[in-house]
Amino acid sequence: MGSTLRRPAIAAAVFVALVGTTRAQSDVTQAQETFKSSTDLVTIQASVRDARGRVVRGLTPSDFEVRDNGQLRPILELRSDRRSPITLAILVDMSGSMGGAKIAMARHAFDSVLSQLRPGEDEVALFTFDSTVHQRHDFTSDPALLKDGLAEFTPFGSTSLLDATAATARRLADRSATHRAIVVLTDGIDTSSTMTASEVSGLASSIDVPVFIVATVPSVDQRAMMETSEHGARENAVDLRDLANWTGGHLVFATTSVETITVTANIVDELRQQYILAIEAAREREWRRLDVRVKQRASKVKARSGYFGG
Repeated sequence: MGSTLRRPAIAAAVFVALVGTTRAQSDVTQAQETFKSSTDLVTIQASVRDARGRVVRGLTPSDFEVRDNGQLRPILELRSDRRSPITLAILVDMSGSMGGAKIAMARHAFDSVLSQLRPGEDEVALFTFDSTVHQRHDFTSDPALLKDGLAEFTPFGSTSLLDATAATARRLADRSATHRAIVVLTDGIDTSSTMTASEVSGLASSIDVPVFIVATVPSVDQRAMMETSEHGARENAVDLRDLANWTGGHLVFATTSVETITVTANIVDELRQQYILAIEAAREREWRRLDVRVKQRASKVKARSGYFGG
């Protein structure tokens, strides 16, 4: 996409507790992402895999279909470069429910993510949350500075997983890397957020920040989480799968050391192999639903669910 795509400064968004979907739309409007050149462009990070889960490489603009509110949009530019740097915000659950084996696995996952990054190229920041979000280390291109970054923290307090994810997404809005994402390490329990999963995914999608959720839980808790997500077994249960999918990320489980290394490596590798597409932004100041597909049969695309036009 070259120098024609420049990330603009994005207005700082301060979330307030409003009622209904208007709250999310008001906040997301302030965090919208457009790229100024001869026209306003919206970029889309897209991961493409075949029916066997293998990365699909070598696609061209003619292989993609992008619909904006149902209308087919021409793809103005496409880029795929494994050498492009990535920016990660690692968000770690430090609430009271993360005691024992859960926090030990989260620390293991944190170290595993850091080991996948390229010093001097990629950048990473560390955030933790309980009832509020805390920045533990600002963005740096030296992952070694974050080594043992979780050693001094003890799980305590209530959990605002959704609110913390929204706050962290806003911190990524002005990062210039081609590939940006949040990696959340958590047991999936939320007890005090004011936002809903759909509102948080709307914010993250609007600034093209996929959310990858790594549930660091024992296998018995994994089964309980799946039942809650699929059947709504618990009132106000966090639908982590939808939150991740709507932003272009996904939910994975890390129940063993080997599984943790595998899932974290897959997340970083997926980010490196994303396609970056650009379309012309709609002029209407409204939420615009995006649908990204490829023409190859059985191929699956993960991408942001929408953006704000205007």
